Amino acid sequence: MNLFLTGLGGVLKKIQTSLVGLGVFGVLAIAFLDAGLVPLPGGPDVVVMTLSHLNHSMMPVYVLAAVIGSTLGCLIPYWIGRKAGHAALGKFSDEKRERVAKLVDRYDTLAMLVGALLPPPFPFKIFLITAGVFEMKVARFLIALAVGRSIRFILEGWMAVRYGEHAASIFKQNYPKIGLAIAALIIVIFLINMLRNRRHKEDDFTDAGLTAVK
Repeated sequence: MNLFLTGLGGVLKKIQTSLVGLGVFGVLAIAFLDAGLVPLPGGPDVVVMTLSHLNHSMMPVYVLAAVIGSTLGCLIPYWIGRKAGHAALGKFSDEKRERVAKLVDRYDTLAMLVGALLPPPFPFKIFLITAGVFEMKVARFLIALAVGRSIRFILEGWMAVRYGEHAASIFKQNYPKIGLAIAALIIVIFLINMLRNRRHKEDDFTDAGLTAVK
C-alpha cells in the first residue's frame, strides 16, 4: 500500500511538473484538478507563488487562472453531493457531517467564502459536497468560492513578488493566522450587516404600526 501511494505521488508530481510548463493554462489545469478531488503536490498555491516570483508582470494573470480553475473544479465535488445525496458524505464521521451541515445550512454563502480562504489541511471538500447535498444555488456557490479564492491567491501572488523565493516558507508559517484574521473580519462585517438589516426591519415595522394607529 505504501509503495502504491509513493508511486501515485510520483505520478501526480510528474503531471504537475508537466502542467507548470504550460504557464497560465497549466496553472488553470492544476487549480481545476486540485479542487476536483485530484490533489496535486503543493496544489495551485505553490505554483502561483513560484511562477509569480519568476515573472512579476504575469502575477495577476496567474492569479486569475488559479481562481477560475479552482472555482470551476469545485463544481465536481458539488455535483457529486447533489447527485449522490447524503451517501456522498459516507466516508466522513457523523460528528463532522453534522457540524459542517449546520454551518452550511445556517451561514450558506458565508461558510463557503470563509472555507475557500483557508489552505490545506483545512477539510474544505466536505463543505463542497455538503453544499451539493443541500442543493445550494450554483450562482451563489460560485460567487462565494471566487471571492474567497481571489483573496487567497492575490495574497499569495503579492507575497511571491514581495518576498521572492522566501514567499513559500513565509506563507506556510503565517497564512493560517492571516487567513483566520481575514475570515474573522468577514464574519464580523457579515454580522454587523445582519444586525443593521434586522434593525431597519424593526424600525420599518414600528413606523408601519404607528402609521396604522394614526
